[in-house]
Amino acid sequence: MLPYINADSSNFFFKPMPSATSKNSLLEGPILRSLLTLAIPIVLANIFQAGYQVIDAFWVGRLGAAAVAAVSISFPVTFLLTALGVGFAIAGSTLIAQYVGAKNHEMVSHVAAQTLLMVMSVSVVLGTIGYIAAPALLHLMGVTPDVYQGALGFMRVSFIALVFNFIFFVFQAIMRGIGNPTLPIYIVLGTVVLNFALDPLFIFGWGPIAPHGVMGAALATLGTQSIAAIIGIAILRLGKNGIHVHRKNFIPDFTYIKRAFYLGFPASIEQSARALGLTVMTFLITSFGTLAIAAYGVGSTILQVAMIPAMGVSMAVSTLAGQNIGAGNIGRASRIGRLGAWLGFWILSGMGVIVFVFAPQLISFFVPNTPDVIAAGALFLRIMALSWGFMGIQMALTGVLRASGNMIVTMVLTLVSQWVLQFPLAYVLSKHTTLGIQGIWWAFPVSNIIIALITLGVYANGDWKTKRITGSEEILEEEVSEGILAQQEGI
Repeated sequence: MLPYINADSSNFFFKPMPSATSKNSLLEGPILRSLLTLAIPIVLANIFQAGYQVIDAFWVGRLGAAAVAAVSISFPVTFLLTALGVGFAIAGSTLIAQYVGAKNHEMVSHVAAQTLLMVMSVSVVLGTIGYIAAPALLHLMGVTPDVYQGALGFMRVSFIALVFNFIFFVFQAIMRGIGNPTLPIYIVLGTVVLNFALDPLFIFGWGPIAPHGVMGAALATLGTQSIAAIIGIAILRLGKNGIHVHRKNFIPDFTYIKRAFYLGFPASIEQSARALGLTVMTFLITSFGTLAIAAYGVGSTILQVAMIPAMGVSMAVSTLAGQNIGAGNIGRASRIGRLGAWLGFWILSGMGVIVFVFAPQLISFFVPNTPDVIAAGALFLRIMALSWGFMGIQMALTGVLRASGNMIVTMVLTLVSQWVLQFPLAYVLSKHTTLGIQGIWWAFPVSNIIIALITLGVYANGDWKTKRITGSEEILEEEVSEGILAQQEGI
């Protein structure tokens, strides 16, 4: 059992959590209903969040293939730097959820503030490095002259926006943890609508506002994300929505920072390996010219939208399985994993069939009147689409492994997927066969199917059922609590 903290005790004595027999719809009743109850709000939030990329792609597509390629090149690099800081946010959001369940409001506020402090510091450092290194990165990637200027402007503004992006990401995690996941959805929806209006304004210009081209899309996103971040911090400071973060909570607590780094490190490595894999894949794709980059960029945007339901199912599976594992309901957690895998498979397979049939129309929505890009992008989508169901399986089962505390296992699976399967296969097929750029496209479905089968084998082996994180969490809670008491004595 996970430790339960008595919020009424100044010494933070531990009590066991309520047993599985207590009234909790996540621990009993139909599994499908519980999964859908969790997944639907997550999917809605992710759909609105993905609106930024879709809107940028829609308006930038009106500038032509070179502009689309500029955005496509920038995304993997910014995604890589974002992934490096994700581990801190994951560690913080996990602890927040635990302390909310324990009704320890003081620790909820403390962890929320410390997580924000860490993430802001990391984002400033990473954003500065990215801003300075952007020209060298683009030259290293061999970007063509017609793409370079747009990519540089878009990338540098995106690095400036990194701190606001990180802040709102943590704010969303905090609100989910305290049981108020709907408030961030309204904020995201409002800023996405504003972004849709600002994009053409900054891209094409109007009146006194000069046109900024590709960089204009990044400027619009910077403006809306900064608004979202400011609103998020204001909500936390005002204390009218279930959490009140005080100024004293932002005093650095190095005990918590040390432990959060330890807990989040595997997740950071996993996400960074995935992001670095995309970056290196982009290097390979750029060697085939602007048309290949544009096709990959538009196809990847559509893939990101298609993956939203699978991500929702995976996160719901992780939450539901984690609570049942903590309550000792291992059999139910196993059934959750199997049902989640089937849901992921059939949802993504259905979407894959739709995308396969309507691939040209989907590509032309983003880049109209460009027959060569439409043809190349449609081919990329059709090669990938019919294997999406296996991605659904892999994501759902990974959610169970992560919920059980097997962070190292999920990290290794990602490393194998990106660096043992996908990139080597893409390089060999594209450079050493007659397939050319199609060799890269085929590497995606082949690696997706293989890693799904490997993940299925790891899950079926059942070692995850014996994994517990209780010991490390008890140490963490004791040390962080001691840090809070030390701060209180020093104030």
